[in-house]
Amino acid sequence: MDADAQRYVTDGGLETDLIFHHGIDLPEFAAFVLLDSRRGRRLLRDYYRAYGDIARANGAGLRLESATWRASADWGARLGYDATALDRINREAVSLMRAVAEDYADLPDVRLVGMLGPRGDGYRPGTWDPTTGADDALTYHRPQVQSLTAAGVDIIAAYTLSDAAEAIGIVRAARDEGIPVEISFTVETDGRLATGSTLAETIDLVDAGSPADGYLLNCAHPDHFAHALDAATVPRIVGLRPNASRRSHAELDESEAIDEGDPADLAIAVAALAERMPSVRVIGGCCGTDARHVALMWDALVDR
Repeated sequence: MDADAQRYVTDGGLETDLIFHHGIDLPEFAAFVLLDSRRGRRLLRDYYRAYGDIARANGAGLRLESATWRASADWGARLGYDATALDRINREAVSLMRAVAEDYADLPDVRLVGMLGPRGDGYRPGTWDPTTGADDALTYHRPQVQSLTAAGVDIIAAYTLSDAAEAIGIVRAARDEGIPVEISFTVETDGRLATGSTLAETIDLVDAGSPADGYLLNCAHPDHFAHALDAATVPRIVGLRPNASRRSHAELDESEAIDEGDPADLAIAVAALAERMPSVRVIGGCCGTDARHVALMWDALVDR
């Protein structure tokens, strides 16, 4: 990591943390439903503050990322949210983050991130048509990008993608709104995306169609990230949000229990990987991680 660049703490595995540590039912793995109850909003505020405290302890910036990974049309429809309700919920997610941010005005920087997720299952390859997929993705993701942008986020970030066409559509939607955008891909245990493409091939396709402002890796173990990296991709990655587990996505899908891995071992692996990636400035976690894991990651980064 570049010691002179502003570094940001971001959160861990929101959904797995709430489900397995707080006993919260999240239908369709959708955390945005919590915004419709007083208890849910309180849980989200407390969740964010744990990571704000980690940022404060390390003198780092803080990225608050909206609980809207599932707050798009297809997922919303499954849960009874129409377009009007989704617009409201995306805006309310940003309002909640803004209220939390006020408590961390002493930090070097606090960024509000509008989070998108894939239209389908992030663990399976998308079904986007190679010819029209980017246009279809633009049409699908545009309403959520518009809602989050209107609510005042600093950046759009799409996580757990596995398809270049969907990524291109999201970037185009953000460009239309005049807002910066980052794309985060997930990889399998061999470092390839679920489509079978390499990370380098996929980033090249996105860059050729509509380049993002930065790329991240999330929802796989650092060992799996390492298989994906080469000399061309390392400079393009600005953030790491790993899973706690070394299991494959298929194994995690079948598991009924959380795999928290070894938090200390995960922290060492993240720090070692970040050390060879000078462009990385965002460090957090994904499935199976919580504030304990992320705090240890930052301890390991500081030690190095």
